[in-house]
Amino acid sequence: MSKSSNTPLPFDQLAKSIEARRSVYGYISGLRLDRAARGEAWSSLPYRPVFVGDTETGVLHGGVVTAMLDESCGMAVQLSLDGTRAIATLDLRIDYQKPATPGLDIKAHSFCYRATRSIAFVRATAYQEFEDDPVATATACFMIGANRTNMLTDRPMNDGAPLTLEAPEDPSSPFANSPFARCLGIRIGEDDTLVMPFSPRIIGNPVLPAIHGGMTGAFLETTAIVGVTRELGILALPKPIGLTINYLRSGRALDSYAKVSIVKQGRRVVAFEAQAWQDDPTKPIASAFGHFMLRKTPGVDEE
Repeated sequence: MSKSSNTPLPFDQLAKSIEARRSVYGYISGLRLDRAARGEAWSSLPYRPVFVGDTETGVLHGGVVTAMLDESCGMAVQLSLDGTRAIATLDLRIDYQKPATPGLDIKAHSFCYRATRSIAFVRATAYQEFEDDPVATATACFMIGANRTNMLTDRPMNDGAPLTLEAPEDPSSPFANSPFARCLGIRIGEDDTLVMPFSPRIIGNPVLPAIHGGMTGAFLETTAIVGVTRELGILALPKPIGLTINYLRSGRALDSYAKVSIVKQGRRVVAFEAQAWQDDPTKPIASAFGHFMLRKTPGVDEE
Protein backbone atom coordinates (compact mmCIF):
# COMPACT_ATOMS: atom_id res chain seq x y z
CA MET A 1 0.00 0.00 0.00
CA SER A 2 1.03 3.64 -0.41
CA LYS A 3 1.20 6.45 2.11
CA SER A 4 -2.59 6.32 2.39
CA SER A 5 -2.35 2.98 4.22
CA ASN A 6 -4.77 4.21 6.87
CA THR A 7 -7.55 4.41 4.27
CA PRO A 8 -9.64 1.20 4.32
CA LEU A 9 -9.41 -0.89 1.19
CA PRO A 10 -12.49 -1.83 -0.80
CA PHE A 11 -13.51 -5.30 0.36
CA ASP A 12 -12.50 -7.12 -2.83
CA GLN A 13 -9.03 -5.62 -2.65
CA LEU A 14 -8.82 -6.44 1.05
CA ALA A 15 -9.62 -10.10 0.39
CA LYS A 16 -6.99 -10.30 -2.37
CA SER A 17 -4.41 -8.67 -0.12
CA ILE A 18 -5.15 -11.10 2.73
CA GLU A 19 -4.84 -14.02 0.30
CA ALA A 20 -1.49 -12.70 -0.94
CA ARG A 21 -0.05 -12.01 2.52
CA ARG A 22 -0.90 -15.15 4.45
CA SER A 23 1.54 -17.11 6.59
CA VAL A 24 4.65 -18.69 5.13
CA TYR A 25 3.43 -22.17 6.07
CA GLY A 26 -0.02 -21.46 4.64
CA TYR A 27 1.53 -20.50 1.31
CA ILE A 28 3.84 -23.52 1.25
CA SER A 29 1.05 -25.92 2.20
CA GLY A 30 -1.06 -24.78 -0.76
CA LEU A 31 -3.91 -23.42 1.34
CA ARG A 32 -6.22 -21.28 -0.82
CA LEU A 33 -8.78 -18.63 0.04
CA ASP A 34 -11.57 -19.66 -2.31
CA ARG A 35 -14.28 -17.25 -1.26
CA ALA A 36 -14.57 -14.31 1.11
CA ALA A 37 -17.32 -12.33 2.77
CA ARG A 38 -17.23 -9.84 5.62
CA GLY A 39 -15.94 -11.90 8.57
CA GLU A 40 -16.13 -15.21 6.64
CA ALA A 41 -13.55 -17.30 4.82
CA TRP A 42 -13.99 -20.40 2.69
CA SER A 43 -10.66 -22.12 2.10
CA SER A 44 -9.30 -25.38 0.72
CA LEU A 45 -6.16 -27.46 1.16
CA PRO A 46 -5.18 -29.86 -1.63
CA TYR A 47 -4.35 -33.38 -0.51
CA ARG A 48 -0.66 -34.26 -0.39
CA PRO A 49 0.98 -37.55 0.71
CA VAL A 50 3.28 -35.51 2.99
CA PHE A 51 0.22 -34.58 5.10
CA VAL A 52 -0.40 -38.21 6.13
CA GLY A 53 -0.10 -38.99 9.83
CA ASP A 54 -0.17 -42.79 9.60
CA THR A 55 0.80 -44.56 6.39
CA GLU A 56 -0.95 -47.74 7.53
CA THR A 57 -4.34 -45.99 7.30
CA GLY A 58 -3.50 -43.09 4.98
CA VAL A 59 -5.34 -40.71 7.33
CA LEU A 60 -4.12 -37.12 7.51
CA HIS A 61 -2.17 -35.98 10.56
CA GLY A 62 -4.45 -34.11 12.94
CA GLY A 63 -1.93 -31.28 12.98
CA VAL A 64 -2.60 -30.62 9.28
CA VAL A 65 -6.26 -30.00 10.09
CA THR A 66 -5.32 -27.93 13.15
CA ALA A 67 -2.98 -25.70 11.13
CA MET A 68 -5.56 -25.24 8.38
CA LEU A 69 -8.31 -24.28 10.83
CA ASP A 70 -6.00 -21.91 12.69
CA GLU A 71 -5.09 -20.08 9.48
CA SER A 72 -8.64 -20.11 8.14
CA CYS A 73 -9.94 -18.63 11.39
CA GLY A 74 -7.27 -15.93 11.19
CA MET A 75 -8.37 -15.02 7.67
CA ALA A 76 -11.98 -14.70 8.87
CA VAL A 77 -10.82 -12.31 11.60
CA GLN A 78 -8.87 -10.18 9.14
CA LEU A 79 -11.87 -10.14 6.81
CA SER A 80 -13.96 -8.71 9.64
CA LEU A 81 -11.44 -5.89 10.19
CA ASP A 82 -9.46 -3.63 7.86
CA GLY A 83 -6.63 -6.13 7.44
CA THR A 84 -3.90 -3.91 8.85
CA ARG A 85 -3.82 -4.97 12.49
CA ALA A 86 -1.66 -7.92 13.49
CA ILE A 87 -3.56 -10.76 15.11
CA ALA A 88 -2.43 -13.73 17.20
CA THR A 89 -4.23 -16.88 18.27
CA LEU A 90 -4.98 -16.92 22.00
CA ASP A 91 -6.65 -20.32 22.11
CA LEU A 92 -7.93 -22.88 19.67
CA ARG A 93 -10.19 -25.84 20.39
CA ILE A 94 -10.47 -28.64 17.85
CA ASP A 95 -13.09 -31.40 18.04
CA TYR A 96 -12.36 -34.25 15.66
CA GLN A 97 -15.59 -35.63 14.25
CA LYS A 98 -14.19 -38.31 11.93
CA PRO A 99 -10.95 -39.17 10.10
CA ALA A 100 -10.37 -37.37 6.82
CA THR A 101 -10.79 -39.63 3.81
CA PRO A 102 -7.35 -40.30 2.28
CA GLY A 103 -6.80 -38.68 -1.11
CA LEU A 104 -9.47 -35.98 -0.79
CA ASP A 105 -8.88 -32.25 -0.32
CA ILE A 106 -9.86 -30.56 2.95
CA LYS A 107 -12.13 -27.52 2.95
CA ALA A 108 -12.91 -25.08 5.74
CA HIS A 109 -15.54 -22.44 6.46
CA SER A 110 -14.64 -19.98 9.22
CA PHE A 111 -16.87 -17.26 10.66
CA CYS A 112 -15.79 -14.41 12.91
CA TYR A 113 -19.05 -13.86 14.76
CA ARG A 114 -17.85 -11.12 17.13
CA ALA A 115 -14.89 -8.74 17.28
CA THR A 116 -14.27 -6.26 20.08
CA ARG A 117 -11.47 -3.71 20.14
CA SER A 118 -9.05 -6.33 21.47
CA ILE A 119 -10.49 -9.83 20.95
CA ALA A 120 -12.11 -11.69 18.05
CA PHE A 121 -14.20 -14.86 18.40
CA VAL A 122 -14.38 -17.40 15.60
CA ARG A 123 -15.95 -20.77 14.85
CA ALA A 124 -15.03 -23.01 11.95
CA THR A 125 -15.79 -26.30 10.24
CA ALA A 126 -13.39 -28.50 8.30
CA TYR A 127 -14.95 -30.90 5.84
CA GLN A 128 -14.31 -32.69 2.55
CA GLU A 129 -17.51 -33.04 0.54
CA PHE A 130 -20.31 -31.44 2.58
CA GLU A 131 -20.11 -28.88 5.37
CA ASP A 132 -22.81 -30.66 7.36
CA ASP A 133 -20.59 -33.77 7.43
CA PRO A 134 -17.52 -32.29 9.18
CA VAL A 135 -14.09 -33.80 9.69
CA ALA A 136 -13.53 -31.38 12.58
CA THR A 137 -15.04 -28.29 14.17
CA ALA A 138 -13.22 -25.50 15.95
CA THR A 139 -13.66 -22.43 18.10
CA ALA A 140 -10.94 -19.86 18.59
CA CYS A 141 -10.09 -16.51 20.17
CA PHE A 142 -7.64 -14.07 18.60
CA MET A 143 -5.94 -11.00 20.01
CA ILE A 144 -6.32 -7.94 17.80
CA GLY A 145 -3.30 -5.65 17.64
CA ALA A 146 -1.01 -8.39 18.94
CA ASN A 147 2.09 -6.52 17.80
CA ARG A 148 3.02 -3.43 15.83
CA THR A 149 3.33 -5.06 12.44
CA ASN A 150 0.92 -4.02 9.70
CA MET A 151 -0.06 -6.95 7.52
CA LEU A 152 -0.82 -4.78 4.48
CA THR A 153 2.45 -2.85 4.54
CA ASP A 154 5.01 -4.89 6.50
CA ARG A 155 4.30 -8.44 5.31
CA PRO A 156 5.78 -9.38 1.93
CA MET A 157 3.48 -10.79 -0.70
CA ASN A 158 3.58 -14.52 -1.32
CA ASP A 159 4.98 -14.80 -4.81
CA GLY A 160 7.51 -16.97 -6.57
CA ALA A 161 8.05 -20.66 -6.03
CA PRO A 162 7.33 -21.68 -2.42
CA LEU A 163 9.60 -23.89 -0.35
CA THR A 164 8.76 -27.56 -0.63
CA LEU A 165 7.29 -29.80 2.04
CA GLU A 166 9.24 -33.03 2.10
CA ALA A 167 9.28 -36.05 4.39
CA PRO A 168 12.65 -37.81 4.08
CA GLU A 169 12.35 -41.58 4.40
CA ASP A 170 13.80 -42.95 7.65
CA PRO A 171 12.80 -46.55 8.43
CA SER A 172 14.59 -46.42 11.79
CA SER A 173 12.73 -43.30 12.94
CA PRO A 174 9.92 -43.55 15.50
CA PHE A 175 8.00 -41.50 12.90
CA ALA A 176 8.67 -43.88 10.02
CA ASN A 177 4.91 -44.17 9.46
CA SER A 178 4.19 -40.45 9.90
CA PRO A 179 5.29 -38.38 6.90
CA PHE A 180 4.00 -35.12 8.40
CA ALA A 181 5.97 -35.60 11.63
CA ARG A 182 9.09 -36.30 9.54
CA CYS A 183 8.31 -33.24 7.42
CA LEU A 184 8.41 -31.10 10.57
CA GLY A 185 11.68 -32.76 11.57
CA ILE A 186 10.27 -33.88 14.92
CA ARG A 187 12.61 -36.15 16.85
CA ILE A 188 12.90 -37.63 20.34
CA GLY A 189 15.52 -35.88 22.45
CA GLU A 190 16.86 -36.32 25.95
CA ASP A 191 14.57 -37.53 28.75
CA ASP A 192 11.93 -38.50 26.17
CA THR A 193 11.39 -34.82 25.33
CA LEU A 194 10.28 -34.25 21.76
CA VAL A 195 12.09 -31.66 19.65
CA MET A 196 10.80 -29.68 16.66
CA PRO A 197 13.72 -27.86 15.00
CA PHE A 198 13.08 -24.40 13.68
CA SER A 199 12.66 -24.20 9.92
CA PRO A 200 11.58 -21.40 7.58
CA ARG A 201 8.75 -23.70 6.44
CA ILE A 202 6.94 -23.45 9.81
CA ILE A 203 6.85 -19.64 10.02
CA GLY A 204 3.53 -17.92 10.54
CA ASN A 205 4.38 -14.21 10.71
CA PRO A 206 7.53 -13.63 8.61
CA VAL A 207 8.08 -10.12 9.98
CA LEU A 208 8.80 -11.14 13.59
CA PRO A 209 9.44 -14.02 12.59
CA ALA A 210 7.14 -16.29 14.60
CA ILE A 211 6.27 -19.96 14.33
CA HIS A 212 2.81 -20.71 12.89
CA GLY A 213 0.39 -21.48 15.72
CA GLY A 214 -0.88 -24.48 13.81
CA MET A 215 2.64 -25.92 13.70
CA THR A 216 2.93 -25.59 17.46
CA GLY A 217 -0.44 -27.33 17.76
CA ALA A 218 0.71 -30.12 15.44
CA PHE A 219 3.87 -30.50 17.53
CA LEU A 220 1.91 -30.74 20.79
CA GLU A 221 -0.49 -33.29 19.31
CA THR A 222 2.40 -35.41 18.03
CA THR A 223 4.05 -35.21 21.45
CA ALA A 224 0.84 -36.36 23.11
CA ILE A 225 0.37 -39.30 20.74
CA VAL A 226 3.95 -40.48 21.17
CA GLY A 227 4.01 -39.98 24.94
CA VAL A 228 0.65 -41.62 25.66
CA THR A 229 1.44 -44.58 23.38
CA ARG A 230 4.80 -45.10 25.06
CA GLU A 231 3.58 -44.64 28.64
CA LEU A 232 0.62 -47.00 28.26
CA GLY A 233 2.61 -49.53 26.26
CA ILE A 234 -0.11 -49.82 23.64
CA LEU A 235 0.38 -51.01 20.07
CA ALA A 236 -2.38 -49.10 18.27
CA LEU A 237 -2.02 -45.31 18.12
CA PRO A 238 -4.71 -43.48 20.12
CA LYS A 239 -7.40 -41.59 18.21
CA PRO A 240 -7.68 -37.83 18.90
CA ILE A 241 -11.10 -36.73 20.19
CA GLY A 242 -10.54 -33.11 21.14
CA LEU A 243 -7.65 -30.73 21.70
CA THR A 244 -7.55 -27.27 23.28
CA ILE A 245 -4.39 -25.25 22.68
CA ASN A 246 -3.54 -22.18 24.71
CA TYR A 247 -0.93 -19.91 23.15
CA LEU A 248 1.12 -18.28 25.90
CA ARG A 249 4.07 -16.68 24.11
CA SER A 250 5.20 -16.15 20.55
CA GLY A 251 7.20 -19.07 19.18
CA ARG A 252 10.45 -17.48 18.05
CA ALA A 253 12.93 -18.67 15.42
CA LEU A 254 14.29 -21.31 17.81
CA ASP A 255 13.96 -25.06 18.28
CA SER A 256 10.91 -26.08 20.32
CA TYR A 257 10.62 -28.81 22.96
CA ALA A 258 7.58 -30.56 24.41
CA LYS A 259 6.50 -33.12 26.98
CA VAL A 260 3.16 -34.74 27.86
CA SER A 261 1.64 -36.13 31.03
CA ILE A 262 -1.44 -38.30 31.48
CA VAL A 263 -4.07 -36.61 33.62
CA LYS A 264 -6.56 -39.47 33.76
CA GLN A 265 -6.71 -42.91 32.20
CA GLY A 266 -9.90 -44.86 31.65
CA ARG A 267 -10.61 -48.05 29.76
CA ARG A 268 -11.42 -46.22 26.55
CA VAL A 269 -10.44 -42.56 27.01
CA VAL A 270 -7.23 -40.89 28.17
CA ALA A 271 -6.96 -37.24 29.23
CA PHE A 272 -3.57 -35.57 28.78
CA GLU A 273 -1.73 -32.28 29.16
CA ALA A 274 1.25 -31.18 27.08
CA GLN A 275 3.54 -28.17 27.14
CA ALA A 276 5.90 -26.72 24.56
CA TRP A 277 8.79 -24.37 25.31
CA GLN A 278 11.94 -23.07 23.68
CA ASP A 279 14.93 -21.83 25.67
CA ASP A 280 13.29 -21.98 29.11
CA PRO A 281 11.04 -24.85 30.30
CA THR A 282 9.51 -22.56 32.92
CA LYS A 283 8.24 -20.23 30.20
CA PRO A 284 6.09 -22.37 27.88
CA ILE A 285 5.05 -20.97 24.52
CA ALA A 286 1.89 -23.12 24.45
CA SER A 287 0.02 -25.75 26.41
CA ALA A 288 -2.58 -28.26 25.34
CA PHE A 289 -5.26 -30.33 27.05
CA GLY A 290 -7.10 -33.06 25.25
CA HIS A 291 -8.57 -36.53 25.07
CA PHE A 292 -7.65 -39.62 23.11
CA MET A 293 -9.79 -42.65 22.41
CA LEU A 294 -7.86 -45.87 22.93
CA ARG A 295 -8.14 -48.22 19.99
CA LYS A 296 -8.80 -51.90 20.59
CA THR A 297 -5.73 -54.08 20.13
CA PRO A 298 -6.50 -56.85 17.63
CA GLY A 299 -7.09 -60.18 19.37
CA VAL A 300 -7.65 -58.61 22.79
CA ASP A 301 -11.17 -58.50 24.22
CA GLU A 302 -12.32 -55.77 26.59
CA GLU A 303 -13.49 -56.86 30.00
